[in-house]
Amino acid sequence: MLSKPVNLLKMAGLFVVLAMLAVGCGGGGGITGGGSIAQEYDFSGDEYTIGSKEFTEQLVLGNITRLALENAGATANDQIGLAGSDAARTALTSGEIDMYWEYLGTAWVSYLGETSGAIPGDDYQTIADRDLEENDVRWLDPAPEQNSYAIATNQQIADEYSLQNLSDLGAFISENPDEATLCVGGEFADRDDGLPGMQETYGWEFPEDQVNRIQDGLVYDQVSDGEQCNFGSVFTTDGRIPNLNLVLLIDDQDHFPAYNGALTIREEVFAQNEQLADLFAPISELLTTEEMQRLNSQVDVDGLPPEDVAEDFLSENGFI
Repeated sequence: MLSKPVNLLKMAGLFVVLAMLAVGCGGGGGITGGGSIAQEYDFSGDEYTIGSKEFTEQLVLGNITRLALENAGATANDQIGLAGSDAARTALTSGEIDMYWEYLGTAWVSYLGETSGAIPGDDYQTIADRDLEENDVRWLDPAPEQNSYAIATNQQIADEYSLQNLSDLGAFISENPDEATLCVGGEFADRDDGLPGMQETYGWEFPEDQVNRIQDGLVYDQVSDGEQCNFGSVFTTDGRIPNLNLVLLIDDQDHFPAYNGALTIREEVFAQNEQLADLFAPISELLTTEEMQRLNSQVDVDGLPPEDVAEDFLSENGFI
């Protein structure tokens, strides 16, 4: 007669243990899931304003930054989605925002005033040292990802004209001027590490009346269908490249510098809490080119909101 109550007690105890395990493993998910950030950092009382540029990868990175800081207990004000590199950088240096993700090559050419091409010495250290000294901007450890500019074409054009390298475009443009149609984003059209510098490096030039300036996000589909343009400026971590079977022409004369992404912070802000470097180092380490392609694809191909993609990334990797 005593066996049944004892079994019930054992079962009740088992349920309690399982429930405790579920809580300990962060079974609730979300930004209060009790991941490693909440366990290791206490930024309560700190307040930061987070910025980003407006394209997909930047929206994802901006939200990763915001969520990480909120998990550490900080207040994170959202200025994610500023209109372009100049707007984001000006917002940082003026104190309107405290941090955003930037790329080595962009800083080298656009903010430090150097020419495109290989960056001398250690890419990251060269830029980090100069930007800190000249502009009071702190660069945290860079991610492995290389979100470089590139010129893409569709598989049909690449196969028909045997195009592999950017150098191949010289003969192609000369022999097939009507097919030399190019779609470019606004920044790429004007930057020294974009179209003007690239054409100077390679010694060829697309016909001016066949260069179409459109939004960066529209380039991929236009190149894929080949109606408005057979070539286009793209970002190498964009998930639509494999999805649309686009072909990236190899930069065989090394025009484009290194474009690793890194979180940049106003030095005044960093000096008040140097643990920011420790918080973001393990996050940055996971952001490879392939991982950023996957995250970007979830937004641009699967239609998920950038904030959801950012939260999933942090949760899947145990940060939140």
